[in-house]
Amino acid sequence: MAAPMSKFSIFFGLLALGHAAYSAAQHRTYLRLTEQEFTKLPADILLQCLASLLLACYGVVHISGNFREIRANAELENKTWEHLGNRPSFYIFNHRGRALFGNREDDDDDL
Repeated sequence: MAAPMSKFSIFFGLLALGHAAYSAAQHRTYLRLTEQEFTKLPADILLQCLASLLLACYGVVHISGNFREIRANAELENKTWEHLGNRPSFYIFNHRGRALFGNREDDDDDL
């Protein structure tokens, strides 16, 4: 039951935020027409922005599901030390040892 309510609060919060933006644009247009200086937005538009932002954030937090803990050792609890020490990305099979200790048969032919 929380998912439909959360979706509604996200939708209504974004809709109200859009309406507040439209109201702010209309207020600026009104100030230009009456040749008044812009100092700040009216309190009702600021209150609507804040309320709609909080409503949208509430919906996003409740629709996202359960949060997981952020711990460094949470994923490492099930692994052994041997598994942690194994780093296949550091395996290098093409290195200068092949040039130094390559085919010994070729060296015997040079003598």
